[in-house]
Amino acid sequence: MQVYDELVARGLIAQVTDEDEIRDMVNNGKAVFYIGFDPTADSLHVGHFMALCLMKRLQMAGNKPIALIGGGTAMIGDPSGRSDMRQMMTAEMIQHNCDCFKKQMSKFIDFSEGRAVMVNNADWLMPLNYIEMLRDVGAHFSVNRMLTAECYKKRMEKGLSFLEFNYMIMQSYDFLQLYEKYGCNMQFGGDDQWSNMLGGTELIRRKLGKDAHAMTITLLLNSEGNKMGKTAKGAVWLDPEKTTPYEFYQYWRNIDDADVLKCLRMLTFLPLEQIDAMDKWEGSQLNEAKEILAYELTKLVHSEEEAGKAQNSARALFGSGSAEDMPTSELSMDDFRDGRVDILTIVHKSGLCASRSEARRNVQQGGVTVDGERVTDIAASYTPEQLQTGLVVKRGKKSFKRVIIKSKTPQQADGASNL
Repeated sequence: MQVYDELVARGLIAQVTDEDEIRDMVNNGKAVFYIGFDPTADSLHVGHFMALCLMKRLQMAGNKPIALIGGGTAMIGDPSGRSDMRQMMTAEMIQHNCDCFKKQMSKFIDFSEGRAVMVNNADWLMPLNYIEMLRDVGAHFSVNRMLTAECYKKRMEKGLSFLEFNYMIMQSYDFLQLYEKYGCNMQFGGDDQWSNMLGGTELIRRKLGKDAHAMTITLLLNSEGNKMGKTAKGAVWLDPEKTTPYEFYQYWRNIDDADVLKCLRMLTFLPLEQIDAMDKWEGSQLNEAKEILAYELTKLVHSEEEAGKAQNSARALFGSGSAEDMPTSELSMDDFRDGRVDILTIVHKSGLCASRSEARRNVQQGGVTVDGERVTDIAASYTPEQLQTGLVVKRGKKSFKRVIIKSKTPQQADGASNL
């Protein structure tokens, strides 16, 4: 199966400008394509993940990716999919986020000589002369046509700033610049970017008399039609400091049954034949499929070692796997009173609850277990000896930590007998 047909079979393609032409380019390694990433945070998240996987697939097939960091467009903000205006960022914030993106993208894309390019549109957008931009680019855009774009229509009732109205023009200008500088002949992006992408192909046709193409990726939605990659804590980040490998693993391990096979097809590099064989799986077999999904994606983002640790940690809750691999919190000697530490301190200090009052509610309502035993007494307490090897503390069905006592320093060890 050639790469374009595989993209279709995996459910990745939403819209294309010319399917026959795009199929030929992609299958024969003739696509020089770009995907844009606006640096609105200091980490990529699950919403970017599918785009990175697509870039990796196409590069493996001999095509050349261009990762466009939107250091310039981030100064304005994309109105697509939003009900309000984005927060303005300083140039320093944007540059910091760009640097973080580069480091993360390198895990997916081979940026060695001639294999891929990473560019920042601030290089050509920031020096632009406003009058020159209006004459050379603005003249090719119809306001009437722009207002029919879905990304603008959704904002008309609540208000669309002139600043944001320029976003389509700037993104189209990006495509023109990349076409002229790097021979970029295709743009890929989320399905909510379709209008902006068509603007770029039209600008290239009007300015240069050349053909360029666009293809949108299916948005990663759950069975209820909502974007995936959100939790009660917020976005699921690719940065391990913001979302730990275990939390990342658990997000995918806990997705709905209806979403698991779709995610396996769209996000993993497992053979389609292996995934198709899971179509008949049900019940406990779907849990196995979720484990496979969580392991494969954690391995892609964080490493095989971290995926193994996360899997062992999750399995430890159900009687298999090593507790040593669980996410761990340490308590210090200062947390003990009269030689014991109470359950509220354990639940709070381990990060399972944001406050002691929240910990109190969870304990009283029967939502906390310690080493598999439900704890409902807020006066329950534990000794340092019990925490030497660690207590597995669980809140609800999905949140747990291995809580241990912090190793004593030599100075502490000398005076530890009074504990």
